[in-house]
Amino acid sequence: MEAHDPLTAAPFRSRVMQVDPAWIDYNGHMNLAFYHVLFDRCCDEVVPLLGCGPDYRRATNHTIFAGQAHVQYLRELNLGDSATATFRLVAYGAKRAHVALELYHVDGWKSATSEILWLHIDQSGPRIAPFPQDVLAKLDRMHRAHRALPPLDWVGQGLRFKP
Repeated sequence: MEAHDPLTAAPFRSRVMQVDPAWIDYNGHMNLAFYHVLFDRCCDEVVPLLGCGPDYRRATNHTIFAGQAHVQYLRELNLGDSATATFRLVAYGAKRAHVALELYHVDGWKSATSEILWLHIDQSGPRIAPFPQDVLAKLDRMHRAHRALPPLDWVGQGLRFKP
């Protein structure tokens, strides 16, 4: 595997993304909804690498939806900040994928994490459907590269509440 292959980059890193002025809430920092936007933009960079981008949806009427998402907000982003997200394929099966993302300020500190359950959807149902073999092969290539990374201690923890 070549180091510059984005499919096997471990982890995949998004382009640099800017905090939009419209995303700043009355508390003076980026509103929680827009952390999801930044994570989703990272996913939008990965999905075409797997062969499931807009052309795939148009040609097959299949796509990827999020079935679940869990975000941890660790340190706020503010107006003028820039960030990148990392993407790891934690696990996958015939119809689903478990992904983990971390959002980093360009200065290197972690702002947020996101854990998402992806579902492969046949939009004619809509219903969950198996990935085609070529996509499964790409998921396997990515997963082999990502499983060599140290584990993320927050993955699989869900909501933690201590009264």
